[in-house]
Amino acid sequence: MKTQIPKGRKVTISIVKANVFAIVLMVVSAIAFLPPFFMIWKDRKTVSELFGGFGNWSIVPILMIAGILVHELIHGLTWACFARNGWKSISFGVIWKLLTPYCHCNEPMRIPGYMMGAMMPCIVLGIIPAIASLFVGSLPLLVWGVFFVAAAAGDIWMTWLLTKENRNSFVLDHLSEAGFYVIDEE
Repeated sequence: MKTQIPKGRKVTISIVKANVFAIVLMVVSAIAFLPPFFMIWKDRKTVSELFGGFGNWSIVPILMIAGILVHELIHGLTWACFARNGWKSISFGVIWKLLTPYCHCNEPMRIPGYMMGAMMPCIVLGIIPAIASLFVGSLPLLVWGVFFVAAAAGDIWMTWLLTKENRNSFVLDHLSEAGFYVIDEE
């Protein structure tokens, strides 16, 4: 079966540039959160309490992999709320050559709904945990938050690109590239 190319303007981002942006985001997030964290907690907890025991850090790789999968699930759950056909329009997969899981919405939706779905993992897995770490004094939680803000670099970049578009237009995920099609109403 031949795949039909959608009408609309194709907008894509470079994976290499997105990865560089992710590193910049990680550094900026660390600069934004680490000084307040240590100013708040340096006299309230010992260094070993702040860093947690080895047990806290030994499960980090497993938690990060689980978090990456949850990141994609959050995209899907949010986009399903805005897609006309709901959950039926959502698909998941893995780009094996990059070992990268992805979530894809198979139907166009209005730009604000798409932007919400794009940003929700950054908010839920990144920003909220980073802010929460300031209140509970957990450095592992802060590292988690900073990592998942950086993990949302491509989502943040694509959302920023969509701020330049007419909010009444539709957007459709690109099937094989990091990007989307903008479909203006006629």
